[in-house]
Amino acid sequence: MLRFKNALVMDMCEDTHTEYKEVWTEGGRIAFCGKPDSEMLKNAVFEKEYDLENCLIMPSFKNAHTHSAMTFLRSYADDLPLQEWLFDRVFPMEEKLTGEDIYWFTKLAILEYLSSGITASFDMYFEPEDYFRANVESGFRTVMCGSVSGSAADAARLEEFYLRFNGRDPLVSYRLGFHAEYTAEYGLMEEIAALAKKYKAPVSVHNSETAKEVRECVEKYGKTPTALFDSLGIYDYGGAGFHCVHFSDEDMDIFRRRNVYAVTCPGSNSKLASGIAPLCRMRENGVKIAVGTDGAASNNCLDMFREMFLMTALQKLSLGDAAAFPAQEALKAACCGSALAMGLDDCDRIAKGKQADLLVLDLSKPNMQPLNAIDKNIVYSGSKQNVRMTVCAGKVLYENGVYHINADEKEIYAHCAERCAVLKD
Repeated sequence: MLRFKNALVMDMCEDTHTEYKEVWTEGGRIAFCGKPDSEMLKNAVFEKEYDLENCLIMPSFKNAHTHSAMTFLRSYADDLPLQEWLFDRVFPMEEKLTGEDIYWFTKLAILEYLSSGITASFDMYFEPEDYFRANVESGFRTVMCGSVSGSAADAARLEEFYLRFNGRDPLVSYRLGFHAEYTAEYGLMEEIAALAKKYKAPVSVHNSETAKEVRECVEKYGKTPTALFDSLGIYDYGGAGFHCVHFSDEDMDIFRRRNVYAVTCPGSNSKLASGIAPLCRMRENGVKIAVGTDGAASNNCLDMFREMFLMTALQKLSLGDAAAFPAQEALKAACCGSALAMGLDDCDRIAKGKQADLLVLDLSKPNMQPLNAIDKNIVYSGSKQNVRMTVCAGKVLYENGVYHINADEKEIYAHCAERCAVLKD
């Protein structure tokens, strides 16, 4: 059993309230969260104790939309509109990728996730076996999202992966999904809806990222992407829509009724000039919100602190209202909303029996002082410099700049640099 003591705890059980408590973990789960009495301490046997004076323990961040291995395209295709960026620069490079490439570039992303306090990713990409291997070896939690595109025949591959990866390792799960309406034939979408019905499973997909995407979908099908998916039965068992920038009231109503999460990616959407997701209107309409970074090809960093700041700041700016989308909402989306959007129902709070996925922040840094409002400090002035420790499934994977992922970061950097040179040749 591990003991984390002398710290403030924000357990997310009652909003963003903080209190001095202890957190004990055992077997990858929370064994105790509270103020132990002398009898409990007398009988407890700890493998290790962490004295966390001047620190805060909170649920870790979860990255609800990303393409981890796209670290290889960081700063490669910048300052381009999305369609040109995607079809002229990204897709041609991705065609060159091997499974071994995916393995190393994913490991690079995991390093960045951990240094940002992220313990889980909702990842949509290729070569799932190599991606699976990179995460399990690192001790990192991931939810793999189907990424098929093309014709109806590709649905068989999606079903194969769904059956192969679910239940294979405690750190990994797999959810039905496909890339987007504009890369999927109608027959494929019909088959995915049939899979959702067969397994009573949620489906996740890129949705309404650009105005062009929505306009062309309406021209082709007479419906927005959300309305199209709903008419096919794709969202009958919930799921997630990635980006959701250009959303109508009807789209929001569908998400609310179908229990579909809107996963916002403000960094990527800003950099690609895709627009600002109407998060305040979504909240008013009962839509559940999560947050992701998207891939490093478009963001370009995998940093949840920046995403939280942009979530709230862009709402304030677009609405001309400094009170719009308060910091607490961004923080809850990053910790709790994202976990629930990914199906990680036992990773959303710090409570007995929940997964021990924890983030320890150093409150003694100058950007956290004074402690007028810790939740607002985290969102408005917090950064990676405050991440002291990242714990996944009860294992400390990152502590004070040192990684514990069964690999040397310098080796990862070297492999990634070597492969990038080959891919660009």
